[in-house]
Amino acid sequence: MIRIGIILGSTRPNRRGPQVAQWVQDTASQRDDAEFELIDLRDHPLPHLDEPAPPMFGPSALEHTRRWAERIAPFDGFVLVTPEYNGGVPGVLKNAIDHAFAEWTDKAVGFVSYGAGGGARAVVQLRTVCSTLGMADVGHQVAISLLTDFENHTTFVPREHHAAALNRTLDQVIAWSTALAPLRRPITDTPHIDKKGTDHDDAERLSITR
Repeated sequence: MIRIGIILGSTRPNRRGPQVAQWVQDTASQRDDAEFELIDLRDHPLPHLDEPAPPMFGPSALEHTRRWAERIAPFDGFVLVTPEYNGGVPGVLKNAIDHAFAEWTDKAVGFVSYGAGGGARAVVQLRTVCSTLGMADVGHQVAISLLTDFENHTTFVPREHHAAALNRTLDQVIAWSTALAPLRRPITDTPHIDKKGTDHDDAERLSITR
């Protein structure tokens, strides 16, 4: 069965993300067309990107990166739950994305965002990042306002249109994750890198996805 990882992309104290991510998990768990698992970045602390070579050039020599890659590798697709910080993506989420490459490629991704403006600008940036990694970013998304969708600005109160938007997003993530399955190669495969450091397989893949 298709496996979808729900990644909570905020780690700051007093974050609103756990309420939103748990709502995504609870809603998704009512479906029978995929398995869902919540991944909290607080449980996977990573230093600011410290890879000696770009992750696209093969398995990391660093233990923390290998642990993170092993955590996300089994999933067929992802839902990123993200706030918007100053018009963009939280640094901790971008950093987690940058620590891997093959583990993201040829998988689908959907977005649930929250912020004063629904987190829309963070999703715009994430679409660019994810498509560069060779992911299929689905069209439907969920946008949650901190101003109108949180009671007393603290308690998330999902509304009917949020549930409808989430299920449309999940429909697309599952459909694209299924469709991309034939393209996903085993993560254990070692990319072919020539003396100039060029990964022929991934270079070709990126030229197509762009």
